Amino acid sequence: MRKKDLSIEFCGVKCENPFFLASSPVGNNYEMCAKALETGWGGIVFKTSAMQQMKEVSPRFDANRKEGTPFIGFKNMEQVSEHSVQQNLADMKKLKENYPNKVLVASIMGSNEEEWTKLAQLVTEIGADIIECNFSCPQMTSHSMGCDVGQNPALVKKYSTAVRKGTHLPILAKMTPNIGNMTIPAIAALEGGATGIAAINTIKCITGVDLDKKIGLPIINGKSSVSGYSGKAVKPIALRFINELAKEPKLKNVPISGIGGIETWQDALEFIMLGSSNLQVTTAIMQYGYRIVEDMISGIEYYMDEKGVEKLSDLVGIALDNIVPAENLDRNYIVYPNFDHEKCIGCGRCYISCFDGAHQAIEWDEKSRTPSLNKDNCVGCLLCSLICPIEGCITKGEIKFKDLGVEKDLIL
Repeated sequence: MRKKDLSIEFCGVKCENPFFLASSPVGNNYEMCAKALETGWGGIVFKTSAMQQMKEVSPRFDANRKEGTPFIGFKNMEQVSEHSVQQNLADMKKLKENYPNKVLVASIMGSNEEEWTKLAQLVTEIGADIIECNFSCPQMTSHSMGCDVGQNPALVKKYSTAVRKGTHLPILAKMTPNIGNMTIPAIAALEGGATGIAAINTIKCITGVDLDKKIGLPIINGKSSVSGYSGKAVKPIALRFINELAKEPKLKNVPISGIGGIETWQDALEFIMLGSSNLQVTTAIMQYGYRIVEDMISGIEYYMDEKGVEKLSDLVGIALDNIVPAENLDRNYIVYPNFDHEKCIGCGRCYISCFDGAHQAIEWDEKSRTPSLNKDNCVGCLLCSLICPIEGCITKGEIKFKDLGVEKDLIL
């Protein structure tokens, strides 16, 4: 396979590939970021700098698990960088000097207009390529910072204006998902001088409760609190917001940095196809280390080679037109499931799920332990194919058109 060029322009900055460390524990100092860049990441968003000294809790993480997986969702109670602004500036300056061809994004967070402007000036002076405004951290102890700001379009606009006052660099506004309509503060950020949008930050959550102690998790001296949820579990929510941002007419052609549950090259391509030209990763690195970028890069290269795609930019937003309002979906046919009895292991999960959770359309032969379809009851929901533990055992089968005599080619 001929090696593909994954370089892409983002906010007017040439990136060797779209994969960046997100502003988080994975990019907290020079040594960490240098190791990541050596591994192949195209850039880093250095952990958010603020004027205030952070005081953290211990422990600060929790996870949602399912069966044998380490976790599907991850709770993070960290605030912004615990290092001083001076230390962060020194680390970022050294990174840019030693890795001039990599992209340095400086994440900042102020509590008033003066702090936002000053931080913008400082990171501009040390050579950052892009500034990211953290309007979205859900676990800050001050209501003048973090996601409380991101839910207020007037503040987003005011602080974006303050940052623009302090820099000539491209500005990313990092949006909170703890809101119904993200496009409103995103538009406000653009009106204030932002260049692009980053989304999503973590989602406010409580991952669980200790049933013996009757305390939320993680436990910090007998108490817990609401904080940010990330990982594979948030990817569907992130993709929904990316889709909405990319389709908003007032945000047309605005660069989007996609964040939220990216673990594989397939995840990465989903964000790209819905409009992201840059990708940020945290939780997957915490699970698997920086080297996952090698898998993501090679996976996309193989995909591009197989599909005959020359430029990564050709894939940005390519799936947007195929996400339509629910009222525009074709509702004139039913796809029946097809059972491969040679692959079937006789577990009966399809029968139980259909009877107890769907339309009682699967009949069960107790002697042979095999399912069969009752078409009179089947509505084609295909829950059975999702429940089945054997890949390829239950697939899409016969198609019935509701309007008799009206048949057409379908994309399924």
